[in-house]
Amino acid sequence: MTKFNTYLAALLIPCLALFAACNSNNKATEKPTAMLDTISLSAKNFGLAYQDGNKIVATSIDTLKQISFGGATNPAISPDGNKLAYTVLDSAEHRTIWVADMENKSQSQLKVNNDNYYQAVWSPSGNAIAFNIFNDKKLWKVGIIKTDNTGFIILDNESKINVYSPTWKNETQLVAHDLVNLYTFDISGKLVETKSIIDLIGKEFSLSSSNRFFYSKDGKKLIFNAGNTDIMDGLTGPSEAVYILDLASKKVERISPKGMNVPYVFLTADDRIFYSGAEKPFTENKIYVADLSGNIKTVVDKGTNPTGALK
Repeated sequence: MTKFNTYLAALLIPCLALFAACNSNNKATEKPTAMLDTISLSAKNFGLAYQDGNKIVATSIDTLKQISFGGATNPAISPDGNKLAYTVLDSAEHRTIWVADMENKSQSQLKVNNDNYYQAVWSPSGNAIAFNIFNDKKLWKVGIIKTDNTGFIILDNESKINVYSPTWKNETQLVAHDLVNLYTFDISGKLVETKSIIDLIGKEFSLSSSNRFFYSKDGKKLIFNAGNTDIMDGLTGPSEAVYILDLASKKVERISPKGMNVPYVFLTADDRIFYSGAEKPFTENKIYVADLSGNIKTVVDKGTNPTGALK
């Protein structure tokens, strides 16, 4: 088990502040971009990104090499580990997604004509980014943009369906849910499949908009986190855990241990399950990685919202 300590802190190189500004709603609004706490990033192998208080951290899996960004949330590391997408909240409460190239230190905002989009997720190849976006009809939808900052579209934009927490099913399809149904969209924006969540996982789970569903690489399993009926003294709200549904047998197995609350889960394109969870007194989250068989390893002793790159 790895702990962050003064040895690791000494590895961080003094801060280089990167600044930018952009327009929102045709008004010049200064946006605080993330502050990158390093100068030289070459020859570093980043495999994990996560939230640590009011900053996000990109690190090697062994946590011996790391950089951090202040003023950012919702970290999403690219599959190759070279880029980091994150959400920036400005003084007018606008949420936008930025992407940092961790080798040349550049930062740029995604070219999306909107001021409320967040929670980036990279496609398996790293060629596109999906995210939740609040459209002009005041509905939550899924947006997609190529990583060269072209080709922005909103999926199923004309329907009256709210959808939350998008993830990639494969390179050409995404999934999102509305607490009742799990929807599959293709990247052209077409709704191709609707499945009842109760029919998939049963009635014993409760969902929030932040819960996410991931298909395994072979499409045979569904990995998700959801509320359950566990009673945990000292926990406000329902307890959540990580589960795997075998789509053929319809059997649901719990991955995270009992006694732990798990509000966040992420599946890499090579089927590693990263999640953050807390045990009593539920004040400090750790980050874990598991395989589809349920073998679990602690990765970070303090952190939330992990995302992983490919090995």
